[in-house]
Amino acid sequence: MGKPLLDWLKARAAGVFLHPTALPGASGIGNLGSGATRWIDFLADAGMSYWQVGPLGPTGYGDSPYQPFSAFAGNPYLIDLEALCEFHLLEESELRDLGHLPGDHVDYGGLYSLFWPVLRLAFRRFQDGEFAYLPNYGLFSDFKHRHRNWLDPFALFMALKGHFNGKAWQQWPASCREYAKATESSIYPELSDSIEAHRFFQYLFFGQWMALRRYARKKKVQIIGDIPLFVSLDSAEVWADRRFFQTGRDGIPACQAGVPPDYFSPDGQLWGNPLYDWKSLREDDFRWWIGRFKLNFSMFDVVRLDHFRGLQAYWRVPRGAAHARDGRWIRGPGFSLFRKLKDAFPCARVIAEDLGMITPSVRRLLRRTGLPGMAVLQFAFNGDDRNLYLPHNLRKNVVVYAGTHDNDTSHGWFAAAGESVRDQVRRYLRVDGSEISWDLIRAAYASVSRLAVISLPDLLSLDSSARFNTPGVAVGNWQWRCSEEDLEQLSGTTTEYLRDLARIYQRTRNVNQRG
Repeated sequence: MGKPLLDWLKARAAGVFLHPTALPGASGIGNLGSGATRWIDFLADAGMSYWQVGPLGPTGYGDSPYQPFSAFAGNPYLIDLEALCEFHLLEESELRDLGHLPGDHVDYGGLYSLFWPVLRLAFRRFQDGEFAYLPNYGLFSDFKHRHRNWLDPFALFMALKGHFNGKAWQQWPASCREYAKATESSIYPELSDSIEAHRFFQYLFFGQWMALRRYARKKKVQIIGDIPLFVSLDSAEVWADRRFFQTGRDGIPACQAGVPPDYFSPDGQLWGNPLYDWKSLREDDFRWWIGRFKLNFSMFDVVRLDHFRGLQAYWRVPRGAAHARDGRWIRGPGFSLFRKLKDAFPCARVIAEDLGMITPSVRRLLRRTGLPGMAVLQFAFNGDDRNLYLPHNLRKNVVVYAGTHDNDTSHGWFAAAGESVRDQVRRYLRVDGSEISWDLIRAAYASVSRLAVISLPDLLSLDSSARFNTPGVAVGNWQWRCSEEDLEQLSGTTTEYLRDLARIYQRTRNVNQRG
C-alpha cells in the first residue's frame, strides 16, 4: 500500500474539548477575551497540549456551528466587545444590558437583540473616526484584500440577508439570488455601509482570534479546529458559486446530505445540506477545498475533518424524504483529494472523524491517508469483547474520547444506560461507577491511543444538562456555558491530578509542539 500520506500523530498527549461560546464571561456568550486566556492558562497548568474548539463559523437558525452561514467566516458573537473599549469604539456603559443576559446558558434570542446594535455602533465609530487599523489587528485594507475571495461574497450575502429580514436566499428577489447579479442590482449601492460593516466584523474576529492563538502558542497549547464536511444550503458559498454543489438553476437541491440509521437515530439523520458536485470540484483541481484548508491551517495547529467517511462515499437522500432511511451511498473523491492536500500542505495535521457506519473501504482510505481516526469510550460497552472502542482494542494512531460533543456527558450516559452496560463498565474498569466521568477519563489517559481528549463537562462530572448537542434535534443545542465557579473548581487539586495523570501515562505537555 505504500507509506501513509499524512501520518503525523507520533507522541502521546492530552487535550480538552470546549466550544468558545461555553466560556464564562459577562456578555451573554463566551468570547475570545479574558475568559479564553484564563482557559488557556488552565490547560497549560493541567499539563494539556491541546484545546479542541469545534467549528467557529457564523451560526443561523438552530445556533449550530455545523450549519454556519459561511465555510470561511468567523462568528461575530465570539468578538470580545470589552476589548473595543480600549480603542474608544465602545463605552463600558454600552455593554451593561448584555451583562444582564444569563451566565449559565446562551440565550440566543436575547443575544441577537442586544449584541448586534452594540457591534454596529463600534463599526460606525471606526468608520467615522477614519481608522485605518486597530493596534495588533493589522491594516483593515490589508485584511480585506487578503481575504477578498470569500469575504466580498460573504459580506454582501449577510447584508442582503439583513435587508430581507433574515430570509433564506432562495426567497430573495430574482435580481439578488446570484452573486454576480446582486453586485449589479439597484439595491447594491444602498447596502455599501452594511457590506463594509460585515467586513469589519470579520476583521475584528480574525484579529482577536490570531491574538488568542499567539497567546496559546506562548503557553505551548495547540488548537484543534474543525471543518464540517458539508456547508449549509443557506450559506454564502452555495449562493455565490453553485457550480460546486448539486443544485438546480433555482438553487434548490434535488438531494440532500444525511446519514443512515445509526447509534444516534433509528431513522438516520436528515441534515438538509446540499451535496458537492465532486466532478466540478475535481475539474477545478479542488481549489475550493484547498482554499478552505488554507484558511483553517492559518487559524489552527490541527484540523478535525468532520464526517470523514463522506469523502469515501456520502449518503444521498432525495429531496422531500420524510427520513434518511431512503438514501443510498454515492462514491466521493476519496484519495485524490488528500493527494492534493498533501501537495499543497506537506505537513498538514488532520484528524479524521470516522465514527458511524464505517466500511472496509473507509478503513482502507484512512490507512492510506495515515490520518488518526477517533474512538469513543461510550460506544465501547455493548457486551462484545471485540468492540473496537474497548481500550484493549484501541490503536495508537487514534484520538480517544470519553464522549464527543454529540454524546451525552459521561455522567448522563451512565445514568441512562441499561444495567448490562453499567455492569460491563464496572467490571471492565474495576470501579463502582460512582465517579464515572473520572473513571472514563483515566481509561482514556491509560489507553494506547496517542491523543486523549476530554470534554469540560466530564472534567466537572456534570449531568445531561451540560450536554452540548443532541443529534437530530434542531433547536436547544449549543447553549451550555461553564461559570467562573466551574473553572475555579478545576484549579488546585484537579489541576494537580491531571498533571499527575499526564506524567503517569506519558502524556506530558509540549512533546508534539512544533519548533
